[in-house]
Amino acid sequence: MAWLGRTKHQMSSVAEKLQRKAPKKANTKQVRLKLVYLDFWSLVKLSFLTAICLGIVQVVVAVLVWLILESTGIFGVLNDLFRQILGDETFSVTDMFSLPQVALFALVVAALNVVIGTALGAVFALLYNLAARLTGGLLVGFQNS
Repeated sequence: MAWLGRTKHQMSSVAEKLQRKAPKKANTKQVRLKLVYLDFWSLVKLSFLTAICLGIVQVVVAVLVWLILESTGIFGVLNDLFRQILGDETFSVTDMFSLPQVALFALVVAALNVVIGTALGAVFALLYNLAARLTGGLLVGFQNS
């Protein structure tokens, strides 16, 4: 129990030594830049690749939702409900919305979304470049941490 006999001065000197050994904080440097131009083709390529990824996700989600609805028996419940309402004993939801039909529809919608997403990326690049010429661009701050 030698630490009980230490004075306040001795403890503070130990703390001071540890503090001196601790790494010093680096000075953070801040930089403010203006974004005055977006490269048209870079943004078109980026929007195209993003739309492709979202299209793949869309098709996979559509197939998974169909498989979940089929495995939980919801299509059977819907068949019974529509047969009672319509009075047609041959009605089947899965005949109208089979897995290949749902996947094909999702694929067509995804392809349209790729075209529209790419076009919107191009329009955004043109509008931003026009607005940046008029306003001087977007001021962005960066900090080295």
